[in-house]
Amino acid sequence: MLLEFEKPIADLEEKLQDMLQLAQTSNVDVSKTVKSLQTKIEELKIETFQNLTRWQRVQLSRHPDRPYTLDYIYELTDDFIEIHGDRNVKDDKAMVGGFGTIDGQSVMLIGQQKGRNTKQRQMRNFGMANPEGYRKALRLMKMAEKFNKPIVCLIDTPGAFPGLEAEERGQGEAIARNIKEMFMLKVPVICIIIGEGASGGAIGIGIGDRVLMMENTWYSVISPESCSSILWRSWEYKEQAAEALKLTATDMMGHKLIDGIIKEPLGGAHTDMKAAALELKKQILKDIKALSKVSVEGRISQRIEKFSDMGAYAS
Repeated sequence: MLLEFEKPIADLEEKLQDMLQLAQTSNVDVSKTVKSLQTKIEELKIETFQNLTRWQRVQLSRHPDRPYTLDYIYELTDDFIEIHGDRNVKDDKAMVGGFGTIDGQSVMLIGQQKGRNTKQRQMRNFGMANPEGYRKALRLMKMAEKFNKPIVCLIDTPGAFPGLEAEERGQGEAIARNIKEMFMLKVPVICIIIGEGASGGAIGIGIGDRVLMMENTWYSVISPESCSSILWRSWEYKEQAAEALKLTATDMMGHKLIDGIIKEPLGGAHTDMKAAALELKKQILKDIKALSKVSVEGRISQRIEKFSDMGAYAS
């Protein structure tokens, strides 16, 4: 699938392939043309992806080929053991988690998981967790705390599931409890938005010592479409809504709502998943090393202080 702003690049890449094929099937020297096209493609990529609008970054965060939580987990570890269920209702397939080892460092990995095709999307509920998903996540966090293992949360959700049955089982309470408990966890907690970071669905596993965003992701209280439908009674103004929400990684960093931005390969994480995962791994290991040097009391105090300093309020 090509996004609208990717088409000019794809057209040049198609011409490049034609030239390379011509070079293989004939004696025509096209080396200069090939080199020129390669240069143009690289320049166009840089120009395009350095000047993306906020809505275009939202589109990139939803790219169907973009790596999901389990893609990163299996790339980062070779011994991941998934743990299921909240020991109360059922196993929520929209929330996954378990122990894994990253370069010798044992960690608890937790995150929302989307599906690639219709059947998987239904099974994963489009990455929208129910209350049992957040309760499973909290159970795994407490398990990590028990065994003194760092926690890494990979956030990628259009929001917590808003269905009637989710509200009946206490969606708000489950998310609120996670927020409260995550503030007091005794182990290092790193939260990374790897795709969409919407509303309470994201914040339900988003309280950490380090909160990071990958370059082409978004983080906001509401999606551009929902914001547009509330303000203008139509989804037609989603681009304006995205601009007003200021939801990109750069915006969040400017407002001091996150601690850092993880670079993606030129063109987005979906163009080179291994390179994107490598950057993710470097950042995770770097932060775990730094956070492990801080005392438990110091980490908890800094965590509370960091989130308390966000926004403006009157007592």
